Formats: sequence, structure tokens, C-alpha cells
Amino acid sequence: QVQLVESGGGLVQAGGSLRLSCAATGDTSCISAMAWYRQAPGKERELVAPITSGGSTLYADSVKGRFTISRDNALNMLYLQMNSLKPEDTAVYYCYAVCPPLDHYWGQGTQVTVSS
Repeated sequence: QVQLVESGGGLVQAGGSLRLSCAATGDTSCISAMAWYRQAPGKERELVAPITSGGSTLYADSVKGRFTISRDNALNMLYLQMNSLKPEDTAVYYCYAVCPPLDHYWGQGTQVTVSS
């Protein structure tokens, strides 16, 4: 079992920055890929950015050039640096981890609100 706990959300003005963190505990040795997802009110949960155990990354078009995902495998931490935030970035952000072959885990989410 893996437990994921996010932190760092909050209220920020448009154009501002936030850094989200996700701490993984438990059987963290099984974790391969990790990712950040988000879910805005009335919308489906969407993938923001995944990262492999080796550090390869991808970004949703909507956040490319503004967000940076990173991880510290030694500390079992996942991060999301969010710059130039827009009101449409307002959502609950979730940490996600995969333990092959079949297990996956979600954090409880952290609210990010961007005011215009």
C-alpha cells in the first residue's frame, strides 16, 4: 500500500505562482510513474503532467510552458511548480502513483483557486 498526501494549494491571483508537493509513504519502492491530475467543478478529472521514474515528463497543452513536474525519488516526493497561473487553472489537484502491474493510488487532493 502507498499513501499520497498533497500540500501547497491555496488562493492566488492570476499571474501568480504556487508549488504543490506530494509525499508518498508506505511501500514506495514499488512506485514507477507518478502524475498530477486536476478536476475543476463540473468537469472530468484530467491529466496535467506525468513523470516516469527516470524523470521523463509530458504536459497537457493547457499548462505547457507554465507548469513543471519533478520528483525526488530519494525523498519519495512529487512536485508541481505552477507559474503564470490563470483562473482556468482553478481545480482540485491530485497526486497519482503507479505500482506495476496493477496497483495505482490517489491522494486526497489539494484545492488551487486562481482569482482574476
